[in-house]
Amino acid sequence: MIVNKGMSVIGLLKWTWPHITWLLLLMGGVAALYHFEIIRFSIPWLPVSVVGTAVAFYVGFKNNQAYDRMWEARKIWGGIVNDSRSWGMMVDGFISNHFTDKAVSEEELKSIKKRLVYRHIGWIYAHRSQLLIPAPWEHISQGGHTEKAARYNQEHFGVGLLGDETSKSELNQFLPKEEYERLINYKNTATQIINEQSRDLKGLREKNLIEDFRHMELVTMLKSFYTLQGKNERIKKFPLPRQYANMSRYFVGILILLLPFSMIPELMKVGEFGLWVAIPVTALIGWIYVMMEIIADYTENPFQSMINDIPMMSLCRTIEIDLLEMLGETDLPSPIKAKNGVLM
Repeated sequence: MIVNKGMSVIGLLKWTWPHITWLLLLMGGVAALYHFEIIRFSIPWLPVSVVGTAVAFYVGFKNNQAYDRMWEARKIWGGIVNDSRSWGMMVDGFISNHFTDKAVSEEELKSIKKRLVYRHIGWIYAHRSQLLIPAPWEHISQGGHTEKAARYNQEHFGVGLLGDETSKSELNQFLPKEEYERLINYKNTATQIINEQSRDLKGLREKNLIEDFRHMELVTMLKSFYTLQGKNERIKKFPLPRQYANMSRYFVGILILLLPFSMIPELMKVGEFGLWVAIPVTALIGWIYVMMEIIADYTENPFQSMINDIPMMSLCRTIEIDLLEMLGETDLPSPIKAKNGVLM
């Protein structure tokens, strides 16, 4: 997630210079053809403007849908944060000797609470890791230049900015060794961690460390975690329909191909100066449409380890700190901070 209020011109140029280059070359090449009278026809501006308006509406629709996917993902993670705090509060307040026939020691109660809280922290990190597994339609799975650019962006402007901070939150730090070795082999480890919590609660109910009402409330929280996990998985595993995502790219390409054959001869009518103005002006119009397409293309996938991602690591670390403080622990990890204007 970009946290800087604005984007510098230099940063914008670094991000978009390949598109600026090919647009200038394309428009310059067409302008040369007109200048040396190799071609003499021109396309009237009216049909090109109609195409441009239609493309703008279509790309605008794609941007709206891409933003909705990103914003929904952020709301889901906000629910995970809130329900995680509720889970810590319930574990801390519900598990007691109030209903037991034979009281257990305070140390054992603390051990039980720590086990349930630590397992939940393990769940949020496992869920995050699973969401970062590349899907077939994401940029890093495309091969060629697209994949190379995606890997570069991940390393320099995405998850690579975290450095060693992710190693501080490995799943095996929050689960007992036997439990970790068993759960890590499942296809969906996060799902099985929640199920392990349910089994643990059943054992606590049998020991009367929680009674029926508290047991039901805690299980309801586990159901909420499943719901939130499923919503994130829906966004991850179901792309923006490709007929919308791909057709907008073709439409933008068609517009850019038509644009110089209408704009350049029109501007050349004002004289020699018009030719030199036509090249950057036509390239600028094309660049605007290309950038609208690219912004939507990268925004539609909020879990791909890039600069536009939901800051999951930061949210996971916030939950971890809050829950550890509920346990009374003082050796806390540091919050994740933004680097180079990006919070991951």
